[in-house]
Amino acid sequence: MIKSPHLTARQLGDLCLHYLAENPSQLAEFMTLTGYSPDGLRQAAGKPALDRGLIDYFATSESLLLALCANNGFRPDDFMRVWARLNPAG
Repeated sequence: MIKSPHLTARQLGDLCLHYLAENPSQLAEFMTLTGYSPDGLRQAAGKPALDRGLIDYFATSESLLLALCANNGFRPDDFMRVWARLNPAG
């Protein structure tokens, strides 16, 4: 479990990617929407642009967001605070 006040975009990106890796149909949907190939996704892992894309993807799907939060022991509000820091204009 991650202590929510210390949740960073980097950590959240890793959690999102790990969740998708365990859910192949969701991973395929993410890759289709973003245009990532398997090799491209591997090369992008750990980079801010992918973290941001993953966070945006989860922020647009309530069911994914809730599952990610429940599986990792933090609240949706904690996730959305990170998202808001990445998207200050909303």
